[in-house]
Amino acid sequence: MANGKSWLRTLLDLIEVFLNSSQRSKRGRTWHQHVVPYQEGWAVRREGNKRVTSKHRKQSTAIRKAKSLAKKHKADVVIHRASGGIRERISYAD
Repeated sequence: MANGKSWLRTLLDLIEVFLNSSQRSKRGRTWHQHVVPYQEGWAVRREGNKRVTSKHRKQSTAIRKAKSLAKKHKADVVIHRASGGIRERISYAD
């Protein structure tokens, strides 16, 4: 009977490790949207991505797009200055 308990305990420990690792990976990626200078205009880029989500001529248009994406995914919008510094952060998280 002791072997049965240790086998069950081992199985439960493995399940716990698996669940904890899957939760960690979910926290790793976010849906925060960054409005950044891009070539001759502005772009919306999801946090952690190298590729841009969309390109815009005006910053106001890029901000509008970023806000709609952030609202949909309950994330933040981070608006950058032309110099690259952060100008403003807007949160749509609950």
